[in-house]
Amino acid sequence: MRLALEEAARGLGRTAPNPAVGAVLVRAGRVVGRGHHARAGGPHAEIVALGRAGARARGADLYTTLEPCDHEGRTPPCTRALVAAGVRRVFVGSRDPNPLVNGKGTARLRRAGIEVVAGPLQEACDALNAPWFRFIASGRPFVTLKLATTLDGRIATAAGDSRWVSGPEGRAWVHRLRDRVDAVLVGRGTARADDPRLTCRLPGGGGHDPLRVVLDSGLRLPPTLRLFRQRSAARTLVLHAARRVRLLGPRVDLERCARGPGGLDLEAVLAALAGRGVVHLLVEGGAAVAASFLAAGLVDRLALVLAPRVLGGGLSWSGATGPARMSGALRLRDLTVEWLGADLLVQGTPVLAATSGRV
Repeated sequence: MRLALEEAARGLGRTAPNPAVGAVLVRAGRVVGRGHHARAGGPHAEIVALGRAGARARGADLYTTLEPCDHEGRTPPCTRALVAAGVRRVFVGSRDPNPLVNGKGTARLRRAGIEVVAGPLQEACDALNAPWFRFIASGRPFVTLKLATTLDGRIATAAGDSRWVSGPEGRAWVHRLRDRVDAVLVGRGTARADDPRLTCRLPGGGGHDPLRVVLDSGLRLPPTLRLFRQRSAARTLVLHAARRVRLLGPRVDLERCARGPGGLDLEAVLAALAGRGVVHLLVEGGAAVAASFLAAGLVDRLALVLAPRVLGGGLSWSGATGPARMSGALRLRDLTVEWLGADLLVQGTPVLAATSGRV
């Protein structure tokens, strides 16, 4: 199952709106086939593994990170192929919560006489597809909010300089994260001040560029920004509420969103991205966007890269105001902490009641 998890991870950021799945076939103690789901519409992980195993699949055990499908979609049911191939046992890491599956795949295999063992490394399998589970359950993307801050919570100096808050290891981690998400989002202020590319730049030129999303309610950003003119495999999407639209570039899409007091409604923003098949959204800033997503209760994972610096002033990532009492402070559960060179990466699940949804 650990090999199956390794296979599944290869599909992260590339399979939306489908989950990332890995599968491994073992016969007589030897791996005879392995594979992963590489893209939506392509063969599922089980089918790839069966194809590589060929006749050796008969009598073999299959380890799959997610319950095999039992319905006709873009591809035929995996359960049918597993039965035809003569697989002996199937080990399933995560149950598929999709109403089209949700236990039906396991039931079909058992009716065909195939032993099904549920739950090996379930926690790891569930964690790998946590964004997709959120997408299936709620109909909106899983939101990771990433911020690089000083120890006193500043993301830029008073003059607006933010290059660079974190060190090279922290920035390299961000590029690895971009490689595994479907879209990356910034607000108008960050787009104008930092002129980011929002591409994935991994060593050796590998990696996957996610959809680049900008919130610009008035559609006032200039077309000279690198987001609009720099070549990338990914398109740029500008979400706005302007009555008049204008061309910003040949690979720039515009989509109108509902407006609320002060800007775009974040629920409408997430609905628009879900409509484009975005399962995992990475929000990178700036301060107003970060504070609004948190206040709206729309952040599923908070990732803070804490740099060993103190500014004593400048732009705070959490907004100018906060709760009157400490009991109202945002809390994090499922906390993890790790070093990224000299920087400290703190990740957790925010626990805060929703209060608004506008930015």
